Amino acid sequence: MGGQIYSIPQMLEKLVRFDTTSRDGNIPLIEFVEAYLDGWGIPHFRVDYEAGRKTNLFATIGPDTAGGIVLSGHTDVVPVDGQDWASNPFELTDRGGRLYGRGACDMKGFLAVALALAPEFKAANLKTPIHLALSCDEEVGCKGVRPLVAHIRDHMKKPKMVIVGEPTSMKVVNAHKSALTFSTEVLGHEAHSSLTDQGVNAIMVAGELLGEINRIREDLTDEGDATGRFNPPYSTIHVGVIEGGTAKNIIPRKCSFQWETRLLPTADPAVVPARFEKFAASLEPAMRKIASGAGIQNRQTNVVPGLAPEMDSPAEHLALHLAGANGAHAVSYCTEAGLFQQIGIPAIIVGPGSIEQAHKPDEYIDKSELRKCEAFMARLLRHCG
Repeated sequence: MGGQIYSIPQMLEKLVRFDTTSRDGNIPLIEFVEAYLDGWGIPHFRVDYEAGRKTNLFATIGPDTAGGIVLSGHTDVVPVDGQDWASNPFELTDRGGRLYGRGACDMKGFLAVALALAPEFKAANLKTPIHLALSCDEEVGCKGVRPLVAHIRDHMKKPKMVIVGEPTSMKVVNAHKSALTFSTEVLGHEAHSSLTDQGVNAIMVAGELLGEINRIREDLTDEGDATGRFNPPYSTIHVGVIEGGTAKNIIPRKCSFQWETRLLPTADPAVVPARFEKFAASLEPAMRKIASGAGIQNRQTNVVPGLAPEMDSPAEHLALHLAGANGAHAVSYCTEAGLFQQIGIPAIIVGPGSIEQAHKPDEYIDKSELRKCEAFMARLLRHCG
């Protein structure tokens, strides 16, 4: 059986043409990949995140046995809204050894290499299966891949390892921070701004909470990173959105803000929210003396687990061998690797392109990075054959 053959740049051009901005879904891209895999007789299935809009695709090349190697990557991209691009972000543009387009680096470059080499994987009569996992909604908190991870855990023969192809300049990464996000709402009590004793100013209470967040930030910085591997070398906390008030002469009834903490993989994820909520609770008695309905609500909206280094990890050993590297690195951004680690599958991160090019206007990937990834996959093929 013979299907359509694409070079790696040709495959990347196809993938970039699909506008898979997270808010819009990825079904057309998945349909293209399904038709391509069908042409080569490669079995696959979907695990939906939002039926009809966003889905994950899992394909297996080689025998139906446990112990396979999963090549995992997300299909969604961040928006281009308001960005000044020199060329159409959804048309791959070749300029001076660089391929420009939204997702070219993060992370359709890795997917293009894996998919373009799928016919070679198919022809190799593999002894160890190679799986392709294409996920959705990674860019909004690694949410879309979770049904696929659960399906692998509950219904499949356990893979030996997962290689996540986020852009690392083909360096092997064995650790990343976690990300916990929160939404906090302060409910005060409205009054005329001349009668401050009769109102509960939600914005000013929020200011007290922001002050505590800043104190937590200082303490996390002082604790630092004992490993010395992360940049910045400590857990971080950040407030990204705040909204409140009606008019300057009305004591505001509501104020809400969204915040996150990115913790070292060994940190206890319960410590920061527990400290915040204890401080919040200390403010409420004074608020309720004025208005019984006043208070503070804090809600955790998402958790992306960190990736912790594993002793004698088969994923790390293999990735270092395939990359020709002597040591592994750590990064501060998040991936789905920690989700796979949580279900007992060793995971590692290595992929083409630099994260410094991700999410920017004129995002690009160097052709040399794609060649490095191709060589990595060729060695993987020999390993599995």
